[in-house]
Amino acid sequence: MKPRKVYHIELKLRSLDQLFNTMDPSPFHEKDLDDRAVEFITGWAEELHRHAPLDLIIHLEGPRTGKEKLQSVETAVNNFFAYRAGVNQLQFKRLMEQGRTSLLVGLAFLGLCHLLIELVVYSQPSGFSNFLTQSLTIGGWVAMWKPMEIYLYEWWPLRMKGKILEKLSRMQVHIRTGRYEE
Repeated sequence: MKPRKVYHIELKLRSLDQLFNTMDPSPFHEKDLDDRAVEFITGWAEELHRHAPLDLIIHLEGPRTGKEKLQSVETAVNNFFAYRAGVNQLQFKRLMEQGRTSLLVGLAFLGLCHLLIELVVYSQPSGFSNFLTQSLTIGGWVAMWKPMEIYLYEWWPLRMKGKILEKLSRMQVHIRTGRYEE
């Protein structure tokens, strides 16, 4: 079987400090990544097929850093994206809970509207009853709008982002020093 091509996301930095959020006081392996770096990395990852293997290559202009710090960069990057994947998973879970609640409320309201149609409109047919029938039917289906939106459209982008974040949490990180050739 032919080995799969590994795609490289490459960053050019003056120092490793540029990769991390300078406002974050956490220990090095738990630090947040810089927002621009995260946007750059996830942007490249989104362009690739979700099953395409990838790694991160950091080109440093400065001198080589200690071996422990180089290994902790990979740990920090992986931890950051693992944390984001966990947050994404929690958002997905909450969206599905909201969908279930919205579905129950929507179905109850739709059922109530149809019950009112049966009780009020068909017991006293008139010109106004046709208007009331149409209004209650529309109102009942409008109540189903949010659960339909959640279950048909909203969960897809969240799930796809989660898969990308999970993949980024497992990627290898390589650090190269010296001149970067474009």
